[in-house]
Amino acid sequence: MNHTITEKIIAAHCAPKGEKEVFPGEFVETDVDIALSNDITSPLAIKQFRNIGVKKVFDRNKTVIVLDHFTPNKDIASAEQCKFIRQFAREQNIKYFFDGGNCGIEHALLPEQGIVLPGNLVIGADSHTCTYGALGCFSTGVGSTDIASVWASGKVWLKIPETIKFIYEGKKNKWVYGKDLILYTIGKIGVDGANYKAMEFTGSVIRKLPMTERLTMCNMSIEAGAKSGIVEPDEITMEFVRRTKSGRNLKSKFMGQWLDLKSDRAVDYCNLVEINVSKIEPQVALPHLPSNTKPVSKLGTILVDQVVIGSCTNGFLEDMRIAAGILKGKKVHKYVRLLIFPATPEIYRQSLKEGLIDIFIDSGGIVNPPTCGPCLGGHSGVLAKGEKCISTTNRNFCGRMGHLESEVYLSNPAIAAASAIAGRITGVR
Repeated sequence: MNHTITEKIIAAHCAPKGEKEVFPGEFVETDVDIALSNDITSPLAIKQFRNIGVKKVFDRNKTVIVLDHFTPNKDIASAEQCKFIRQFAREQNIKYFFDGGNCGIEHALLPEQGIVLPGNLVIGADSHTCTYGALGCFSTGVGSTDIASVWASGKVWLKIPETIKFIYEGKKNKWVYGKDLILYTIGKIGVDGANYKAMEFTGSVIRKLPMTERLTMCNMSIEAGAKSGIVEPDEITMEFVRRTKSGRNLKSKFMGQWLDLKSDRAVDYCNLVEINVSKIEPQVALPHLPSNTKPVSKLGTILVDQVVIGSCTNGFLEDMRIAAGILKGKKVHKYVRLLIFPATPEIYRQSLKEGLIDIFIDSGGIVNPPTCGPCLGGHSGVLAKGEKCISTTNRNFCGRMGHLESEVYLSNPAIAAASAIAGRITGVR
């Protein structure tokens, strides 16, 4: 039988390994390579894990906990929550426990550290765990109680998703990035257009797309209702992996095996969606859905109070460079707050070396530590009633960044930086 890359990866993790074909709609039990949780989802998982009665997690080297949402702790409740998690991490001797100065936004941190790799099966108590599909692995989000079960058993039940193949062809226009491709796609199919499907991103445009932009696209597959997003591993994937800590220690034979991870040619996809990117200009998602997208040139005058550049979608070094290139020598509008969130300590450090942080500060921006911050209305940029924000984050639901009567607009970092200067949402001129 012919199978998609998603089906092949899941089948390889079924017991007995490699001896089972899987088909859409089938329920299977699989081994888990990485089990992820954060400071919001870990406490409930810990309580449920203890209720199960198991003393030790299935593998301390495959358990990852990242304290990135309400950190540095915004109040007493979040401080108590993180203290509770730290005690558990110490008790379990968790290898990949990230806190304080070692911490970063989880979905940028794990790929950078080489913790997730092609062919892996990754389960995370965070909906944007689907990010890692950009590396050619199957990754999806689950609830805290599911993570507790994985910690106890090292396994998870999955329903095999059908796969939609998205084919991107043509030539990208200037100032168009992976963020625009996925916003356009979500606008085309809707927030439930890929409900419980795997979104497989292919085509000549994807094959040339940098890894960070692939990560952004897979990250936002959940915004179309998808179970996962995935890109077949290629030389761009391999080069990215080689630069990570794990990649530098891996033998080259693994690279060849990963390059063989592909969907069969005769696969019967549940749907094929062809997109001509030559017709796509920078996109903006208007309140209150990521699918409510328009080309930036089609917007009227929308004044903004705040601009956020960062998050697990666009807090990568490349995003910092794009924003700094536009802000250099210019000033943020006097009535706009510009907040910058480099996604990891390494990205922050490299931004310092390249002088990007100086550019942000000189322009009037506020540079924050690597944290999710205002993305989910957590802290460091919560909106007041009636305020408008254009952000490189991934969600703009009602009240997502603060007050229920505030508004969030989504864009790429170039549009966000240009809007910070203009004081209104605008293209790069």
